[in-house]
Amino acid sequence: MKEFIAFNEQRAEIYWWMSSLFARELTEQDIEQYRGGDMVTFLSGLAMTPELKQPVEAFRDALTRLESREDAQLELAADFCGLFLSTPKSGALPYASMYVGESGLMNDKPAQDMNKLMEEYGIAQRKEFNEPADHLAVELDFMGNLIIMANQQGSQEQAEPLMQAQLDFINTMLLNWLPAFAAEAKQRDQFGFYAAATQVLIAFCHLDAQFLKGEEQ
Repeated sequence: MKEFIAFNEQRAEIYWWMSSLFARELTEQDIEQYRGGDMVTFLSGLAMTPELKQPVEAFRDALTRLESREDAQLELAADFCGLFLSTPKSGALPYASMYVGESGLMNDKPAQDMNKLMEEYGIAQRKEFNEPADHLAVELDFMGNLIIMANQQGSQEQAEPLMQAQLDFINTMLLNWLPAFAAEAKQRDQFGFYAAATQVLIAFCHLDAQFLKGEEQ
């Protein structure tokens, strides 16, 4: 059970890291942390997994190029705004409704489904993050919390329904729209930092789904 809990904590950490990356612009302090030893170690650890090696290396390359970018924080913040805070015609909006909703508008069925899931599992959206429930950062934060809920069960057997719920969530609430979102980000992110981040996320979701399928067998 200890290994199960420790591995789940690592999984939750990755989802929460990606959630924070898509929730707001990086500050100067954030960028310094990305250049620091802890983040270097974290990314190096991810790159040791064959399925993650290529996308993580591309993300690390974007970080390296960021060091030579003039006014790096301001430029990266502009990239964030242009991609995620603009319009469907010019950006890559991080809302599931824009890709798999029926209307192509905000707050469509994916947002309603997320609200139901959060209510079902008693996982609240952070009050300071005033976005529709199908925002990518909200969905990734939810996934992290769902993982920790599994850790709070008395045994791995008792955690199995929550592990199945995680697999279902990846397949029906993340991977059903992330490829389309990533394609938009790749097309519109000229510098490539956030486009690379989306590729890391998709690779990790696929890898995590494989792990969860193994847990259910």
